Amino acid sequence: MADESPFKGQTGLRRIWNALHYSLAGLRAAYVAEDAFRQEVLLAALLIPLAFFISPGGLGLALMIGSVLLVLIVELLNSAIEATVDRISLDRHPLAKRAKDIGSAAVLLALVNVTVVWLCVLFG
Repeated sequence: MADESPFKGQTGLRRIWNALHYSLAGLRAAYVAEDAFRQEVLLAALLIPLAFFISPGGLGLALMIGSVLLVLIVELLNSAIEATVDRISLDRHPLAKRAKDIGSAAVLLALVNVTVVWLCVLFG
């Protein structure tokens, strides 16, 4: 276990409590530092309540809300990848570009997924 992180080791409720605080700090950091995340939070704030009004049923509602939340999740992962790449080096490098472009493509696919899911639920 010598290769484990020194930050690991809490167990039980203490670990859960710490994880909650780290997660909230991550959400706060993304909201403050990432324009795209703020835009997608605004999109979620509009679409999730709308889903409650226009969804034809429980499964459709779950799919509609889940697809919107997936965008936020993928954006958080993309932002984490970008921050890690930038931490390693701010130099232009083909692998750094590839990592960032792939993360961006994942966000694009998540947004396409929202469109497809909403259209299928509403008109399918």
